[in-house]
Amino acid sequence: MDVKITVIRKIWHQDLSLQYENPIEHACELSEGQIFISKNGKKPEGFCDSAWESMRYFVKELSQGHGNFYDGWMKNPYSAMISCNDGFRPVSFLIETI
Repeated sequence: MDVKITVIRKIWHQDLSLQYENPIEHACELSEGQIFISKNGKKPEGFCDSAWESMRYFVKELSQGHGNFYDGWMKNPYSAMISCNDGFRPVSFLIETI
């Protein structure tokens, strides 16, 4: 099954970045509403490596027809809401079978 990955929300904790982070360019190129399609549980081309590591398990499970994570966590049992692991600029993704 194909799995749709939608960028739902991007947040930047500017105060934490200013206090702890060295300045970097192009930290996150994703945009809210952007959609990626995973085929056969594989990382979509051009998708963020760090975000992929956070959701890879869920995408693979959904691509194989599994779901119902954490015994009823999501209203749609064939979906999950996953965030990347960037503590300065977390991005929330809705992943769902299509």
